[in-house]
Amino acid sequence: MQSSNPDVSHSHKKSSIVCKLIEASCKMKNAELVFIPAPIIGHFASAVEVAKLLLERDKRLSITFLVMKSSLSTKIARSYNDSVIAACGRIRFIHLPEVELDPNLPSRFFISLIEAQKAHVKEEVSKLVMESESSPDSPRLAGFVLDMFSASIIDVANEFGVPSYIFFTSAAAFLGTTLYIQALHDEQKVDPTEFKNSDVELVMPCLASPFPAKVLPSSLLGKDLLPLFLPLIRRFREAKGIMVNTFYELESHAINSFSDGNYPPVYPVGPLLNLNGHEHDVVSDRKDIHRDIMQWLDHQPSSSVVYLCFGSMGSFGVEQVKEIACGLEQSGHRFLWSLRQPPPNGKMEAPSDYVNPAEVLPEGFLDRTSEIGKIIGWAPQVDILAHPSIGGFVSHCGWNSTLESIWFDVPMATWPMHAEQQLNAFQVVVELGLAVEIKMDYRREFLIGNEIILGAKEIERGIRGGMEPDCHKLRRLKELSEKSRKAMMEGGSSFSSLSRLIEDMIIAGDDVHVP
Repeated sequence: MQSSNPDVSHSHKKSSIVCKLIEASCKMKNAELVFIPAPIIGHFASAVEVAKLLLERDKRLSITFLVMKSSLSTKIARSYNDSVIAACGRIRFIHLPEVELDPNLPSRFFISLIEAQKAHVKEEVSKLVMESESSPDSPRLAGFVLDMFSASIIDVANEFGVPSYIFFTSAAAFLGTTLYIQALHDEQKVDPTEFKNSDVELVMPCLASPFPAKVLPSSLLGKDLLPLFLPLIRRFREAKGIMVNTFYELESHAINSFSDGNYPPVYPVGPLLNLNGHEHDVVSDRKDIHRDIMQWLDHQPSSSVVYLCFGSMGSFGVEQVKEIACGLEQSGHRFLWSLRQPPPNGKMEAPSDYVNPAEVLPEGFLDRTSEIGKIIGWAPQVDILAHPSIGGFVSHCGWNSTLESIWFDVPMATWPMHAEQQLNAFQVVVELGLAVEIKMDYRREFLIGNEIILGAKEIERGIRGGMEPDCHKLRRLKELSEKSRKAMMEGGSSFSSLSRLIEDMIIAGDDVHVP
């Protein structure tokens, strides 16, 4: 006899649906995702972290990385691969053949590299598909996960009939900015390169505050760069979804701006941090350096040291190095300074460590500061920021560094250099009220041949502001630090967002036809 109670009937119907989903899930073939990260260590590391998280959350997933080699990637990436493979059996790394690029076109570096690798990507994915078809136990190809620079590889995914997802390693506000500028250019015929050095303020849906256009990312301001990046941004709109390395509580305004139906679904899945970063350097001759740095920090008072680091691509000319040294000395604060040597002019390479830093520092600087400071090259940043002696961070505002600073509750003084770092600095200084500004519109890549030097006084003021923040900034930073950790826990905002993404990848993708 059928129940006349509508609640019971609804309950039975709901239970039946759940049972069918579970049954379908059990019968479902395991799914393989192909990750194609950009060959930059910051992008690569974040992609590995989201891959590890996906594998941890769903045992049906396996992941293959197709790794491109470039002058900006280092042996760290290979040692990173080895340690990840050792820890997780459902991930593998395939290194694509190296390709020759025109050294006279550095501005086209990434675009040229990705285009040159398309054929190799197609070849490797074809092997995966053949492997899947030849064995009933092999996972089916479920989709591509592409770095923002790899968006044109959507063409290859389309050939295989599988969806593409963008993994956006930067802030949600930067994603919103790129899409806003692309629409401004395509629909309203506005040339954003005219904003360079202007006093125009933009009112964008992804930011609560008016944004000074002169600190737009260089890729959107340069006449040689904009035509290269606009096609990539347009491809974002073709993705089945966009993962962003952020969390809702940090960028709620930006994330909400994507909910009007004009964009692919946006999934905040961060903060994705490699909290065991030093383990990947044991095999790359850095174990002794790591130990020496940690022992020095162990002997410093709590929250007494300012840490200066400008990212994997950050370096300065000799004159600017001397001004930083003077500003540090005048501040009187203890310091740990990651000082890197710039690559030769015209070379698209990462900075290197100085053999003898004294050659570029003011005379007598090392002797005068020997009791309170330490100069290093490469830096195990996660372990440094986690150390209780660190009280402030002079940062280039790369997004990974920004998330790490928030996670470890370390106040920032912002000194952006290139890429989208000026926008990140605006976020933490103006939008979020977390940091102090050293110089928000500083641009390293535009300074070749006409280098603007920040003076010691300006640097000293920024260091003092970072080491002696007001109570509001400290409270706000502590609050977001706690929320960043909760976001990744079960029931947290990013945990739930990743669950929705996995459901989309596996269940919705089960109908995809693979040729």
